[in-house]
Amino acid sequence: MSFQLFLTRIDKLAQVLRSRDLLRALVRNRVLVGAEHRQVLRSDLALVLDIGANRGQFALAVKRWSPGARIIAFEPLPAPADRFRKVFQGDSRVTLHRVAIGPAAGDATIHVSGCDDSSSVLPIGAMQERLFPGTREVRTETVPVGRLSDFVSAEEIVSPAMLKLDVQGFELEAFRGSEVLLDRFQYIYAECSFVELYTGQTLADKVILWLSERNFRLRGVYNMIYDKKGQAIQGDFWFQRNSC
Repeated sequence: MSFQLFLTRIDKLAQVLRSRDLLRALVRNRVLVGAEHRQVLRSDLALVLDIGANRGQFALAVKRWSPGARIIAFEPLPAPADRFRKVFQGDSRVTLHRVAIGPAAGDATIHVSGCDDSSSVLPIGAMQERLFPGTREVRTETVPVGRLSDFVSAEEIVSPAMLKLDVQGFELEAFRGSEVLLDRFQYIYAECSFVELYTGQTLADKVILWLSERNFRLRGVYNMIYDKKGQAIQGDFWFQRNSC
């Protein structure tokens, strides 16, 4: 683990010790809150769509720092989806769909990583394995894929709303599958890469351009990761709709 990631883990644990709910999620379900995302979680958010929800790390952060927000989550892999369900069992303000979001409905092969939150519809590249040991492919699974509008109506997206994506290189395809609803969101928060970690992935500059053409302006980049030579690898990109 790099020193940067070590500090992030220490910060997460510090936040857990301040919250009974976060401590319960860690002790009972072994899910550590994504506390590094709290700087973009506004207290007035009414809705967060969490695409690539994994075990609920980001959703826990939403519950802690945007407590009034309803959460609609999407996670296609059975094991992390089962864990997500346990973490939020009985919470009527959290909905989980066990699908991936893409430009067309159907099935896709997902490449399951040794660290399940690094799994992707795209093949895991050599650079991903080299920079993040333990993330190599261990198997493949077939998962359902759908467009966002297949599961969420425009009327359900209550302002102010955030669309969050963490889909390991599949960002642009997931955005294309969400395009008809994008103008319902005030904010977009997505992990993007500067180098190809997954075979065929679209890099950050093209994602930024695509969103800019749809009226979203890049307002900040958080949680940057660099290699040992100081080259930027990836970060979390926060966009705001220009009309906001």
